[in-house]
Amino acid sequence: MRVRRRRRRNFTRVYILAACLLVALAGVLAASFMGGSQEENPVVAESGIERPDDYMHVMVMGVDRRSDDAGRSDTLMVVTVNKTTGKAEILSLPRDTRVRIEDNGYDKINHAYAFGGSKLTRKTVEELLGVPMDYYVLVDIKAFERIIDAMDGIDIDVEKRMYYEDPWDDNGGLVIDLYPGMQHMTGDRAIQYVRYRDGEGDIGRIGRQQHFMRAVMDKMLSPAILPKLPQLVEEIRSAVETDMPLTEMVALAQLLPSIREHGMKSVMVPGKPAYLEDVSYWLPDIMSLRELVSKQMETELADKALANAEKVKAQYDDSLPKGLTVMAENADGAVNSAAKEAAKPADGNGAADTDTREAAKEEQVKQVAKADGPGGISVLIINDSGINGAAARLADRLRAKGFNVTGVDTGRKSDRSHTIIVTDSSNTEWFYGMPFPCTIMDGGEPNEAVVYIGQDYE
Repeated sequence: MRVRRRRRRNFTRVYILAACLLVALAGVLAASFMGGSQEENPVVAESGIERPDDYMHVMVMGVDRRSDDAGRSDTLMVVTVNKTTGKAEILSLPRDTRVRIEDNGYDKINHAYAFGGSKLTRKTVEELLGVPMDYYVLVDIKAFERIIDAMDGIDIDVEKRMYYEDPWDDNGGLVIDLYPGMQHMTGDRAIQYVRYRDGEGDIGRIGRQQHFMRAVMDKMLSPAILPKLPQLVEEIRSAVETDMPLTEMVALAQLLPSIREHGMKSVMVPGKPAYLEDVSYWLPDIMSLRELVSKQMETELADKALANAEKVKAQYDDSLPKGLTVMAENADGAVNSAAKEAAKPADGNGAADTDTREAAKEEQVKQVAKADGPGGISVLIINDSGINGAAARLADRLRAKGFNVTGVDTGRKSDRSHTIIVTDSSNTEWFYGMPFPCTIMDGGEPNEAVVYIGQDYE
């Protein structure tokens, strides 16, 4: 009998976690509502930022685990929840965010997981934001596809044409072929949507992650999910790791309807894109970030918090290496576009008003007009050639020609033979006469392009 009760308790724990899959999968996390007095009792962190008792922060990581190393935190978010009002906001941290990692100097924030797992990632995030994390949730991103299939798919309103074909992808070939509009997606198609890379780089990818989250929320809180919970339980067992206790999960399940009713505002760490050689970075605006964190808790930075933020900013600015190229002016259009999309709250009733949706689409069509010159094209450069510094050199070339280079990155491969430019056919004329051999492929929007550097570049 004792064994049976223990099994039942274990099953209950997983069942509740399944009911809160939205939390673990997409970052829609909330804290417990413990009852009792609602009187504020501010907690003052070392940063000087005051955190009222009715607010909680939960760090969510999507980790790409690999057989040969610890992996990287491919997705990183912090969810701020007001336990009294049932409101929640999501703060996305670009994986290229340059931060100080204890005992490892300054590096990309997604490397913190490789250096010290969730514990070091948590400490790094706390130092950057200036507030403590109450819990963490880690999800193996390789399990996303199986979990979405266990949910019988999700509905996503794809915002634009997305096409990319790479027969030499490490996973045996990759084809992303999505058309604009609302469509039902299996796990495989949903992953295509999240993986797609465009001229906005990692910033555009964050916007799609947050769009994806809203779709998961709609499905998880629909009656159709109830008969699928047993299969979801089995998938979650091997996919999710968290230090959130059972009591908090129960409270979370109670808060989710309220969070959905209020809608969730999604924002990203303010800052600027930059690159050094072939390494891309997101340079956080420390002052604006600390103000954002405080605003999410409906407070203002006190004098101590302002002084601390200014000190941290000065230390950060002093740490910037020589040769770092900041793409502030040229990248603003792409960054602001993605930020506006990310800031849209989730619809309270799970379905956007038809008139509002159509108006938004008409506005989008107006914004995505044919580029009247290279300055209107946002270009992401990915070095798949194995040639050190090739992406940085190409970025300088394209910027000299007037292109809006939004970022550079080192690809997953180092043996691509031929250079490919993926862009809409309306952009072709601006890429004619490149001083290197390349093939132009149709895909993306009129104001975007992705260049995959091959070994024939130099």
